[in-house]
Amino acid sequence: MMDWLGPEEWQAVALSLRVSAIATLLSLPLGIFTAYALARWTFPGKQVINGLVHLPLILPPVVTGYLLLLTFGTQGPIGGPLAKLGIVFAFNWTGAALAAAVMAFPLMVRAIRLSIEAVDPRLEQAAGTLGASRPWAFATVTLPLILPGILAGGILAFAKAMGEFGATITFVSNIPGRTQTLPSAIYAFLQVPGGENAALRLVLVSIAIAMAALIASEVLAARLAKRMRA
Repeated sequence: MMDWLGPEEWQAVALSLRVSAIATLLSLPLGIFTAYALARWTFPGKQVINGLVHLPLILPPVVTGYLLLLTFGTQGPIGGPLAKLGIVFAFNWTGAALAAAVMAFPLMVRAIRLSIEAVDPRLEQAAGTLGASRPWAFATVTLPLILPGILAGGILAFAKAMGEFGATITFVSNIPGRTQTLPSAIYAFLQVPGGENAALRLVLVSIAIAMAALIASEVLAARLAKRMRA
């Protein structure tokens, strides 16, 4: 692949894989917790939290990116103090990971929540009557049953992160080798004369990565289902 792609194209592929993997892995624990809270708990403001979680799906991605810039920029209420500690998101690859995680989070939560709702809550209650605490009941009863849903949510989040463009380019711009991911690289190549071939190569790479992720998800889900039936 490195011979087929030029240095700038390879940088975009590598950065996209890095950003998508980090965005997915770091948001997964919060995604599981949020999905469980929305599926099992009743608390004031639940619908507001549910709305906020799914808001990135409704808002234009550019709006989400601008809100991230206001919040996590070097002058923002969160980004400012973090910048003093050396943690910078705006116009940095870490910001691309943050933007990808925010945009992918609703899909992850929805997939995991549907999986949790399919599990009979009486199973956890039965574990509780046997002396298991709520966290232990979740870890030993619910978690193994929802692993296919977690896998599906992770794959969906990874795929969404790979394809994220609007929020990312608004928040971190399109800096080759630093914040230029696959979608922004394709866009950049299409803006210059003679860049169509490079854009096409990156499109084919995007399709290959997406197909590989989907196939891997199907294989792993089938293995998990087989193991749970055994």
